[in-house]
Amino acid sequence: MADLGFHDGASVTAVYLHTFGCKANQYDTEVVRQALETAGVAVVDDPLLADAAVVNSCTVTHTGEAKMRRLVRRLARMRPGVRTVVMGCAAALDDGAIAALPGVERVVPGADPTAVLAALGVPDVPMKRILRTFARGSRAWLKIQDGCDEHCTFCATVLARGTNRSRPASEILEEARALAATTDEIVLTGVHIGSYGRDRGGSLGELVELLVNSVPGLRFRLSSVEATEVDDRLAELMIGAPDRLAPHLHAPLQSGSDRLLRRMGRHWYTAAGYVERIERLAARMSAFGLGADIIVGFPGETADDHRATRDVLTDLPFTYAHVFPYSERPDAAARRLGPPVPAAVASARSAELRALVAEKAASYTARRSGEPGDVVLLGRRAGCFEGLTGDYLTVRLSTAAGALPSRFTGLLRGNDNGLTVEWSGH
Repeated sequence: MADLGFHDGASVTAVYLHTFGCKANQYDTEVVRQALETAGVAVVDDPLLADAAVVNSCTVTHTGEAKMRRLVRRLARMRPGVRTVVMGCAAALDDGAIAALPGVERVVPGADPTAVLAALGVPDVPMKRILRTFARGSRAWLKIQDGCDEHCTFCATVLARGTNRSRPASEILEEARALAATTDEIVLTGVHIGSYGRDRGGSLGELVELLVNSVPGLRFRLSSVEATEVDDRLAELMIGAPDRLAPHLHAPLQSGSDRLLRRMGRHWYTAAGYVERIERLAARMSAFGLGADIIVGFPGETADDHRATRDVLTDLPFTYAHVFPYSERPDAAARRLGPPVPAAVASARSAELRALVAEKAASYTARRSGEPGDVVLLGRRAGCFEGLTGDYLTVRLSTAAGALPSRFTGLLRGNDNGLTVEWSGH
């Protein structure tokens, strides 16, 4: 084990890692993990065993930042003398408040692993930025791009992450092949994956087609992607080869009101265009997982705006949705649009939308009972094995523990606790 140190000479032998936020953040933390392990530094799951900590921060909501600050303070109480490095999106926008937290040694804007290692006093090590084993159960994340060229008025992430930067397709393919040795599903992630290739003369559809054709035997899945950025290549792969590209979209909607979409700076689609694109795709698939992000209580949201969002949720076959009360970010343009709706109103509207989506999800789950599911094993939880279907349903394995395959096709069965899947053992 390497005995490396901070710039003041204090040794670093064991590091605790914690991540807030999206899959892109989780991926960035894994790059840091691999760099530390390559340098001979132990990465530990128990902060009490660490002499340093790296906290990857998120700036999407004030709640996420508050959780990060609480964790940093708790680490300082639990492990007096621990040196904490805060990286990520909130770190990129820090005005000094994060640096002033107890135990914080350095604040590293963004996610450059070399900068994180330098902040820890660990010399940079020669390593290819190719992850080999980033898997949760039998699923792995693969970040294909960073940054965003849009300027949604509610979002501070673009300020923290910068403009779209696509990774070379050859590098992504090399990483996918390395991950394929230990996983059955690769989730393609980033900050705005639908913009992949625009800076390189390519497209997301071309990349996914390359991966599907070049890395046989596993399932790819798109993380969050704009509905209007699902091109014909992606649609045909989902429809014609759902075992290779999961029949699942997480397509941010944010609002069903065109007036509110314009206030949000989401100029590239209308509610009608969103609905048309999703309906056309859903009509050609028997199993289709559909999720969305919804912001409730945005400045200026009226009862009519809320009703328009509810209508879109009613009309489309959503199987889940992330409904968020609007969270003002200090550096985002939306704070200049006036106050959000009262908290009590936003809470009631959020509850209404969540109940609507929960009802639709239950209906979809009931319909899938008795049908086959392409299941990737996630692992054991509460004494039972769980898996994930291509259409993004979590299922419990009804078969007794034994020699379980990491991916299989089984029959889905509904019950009071959701879905189970029957595996024949063959």
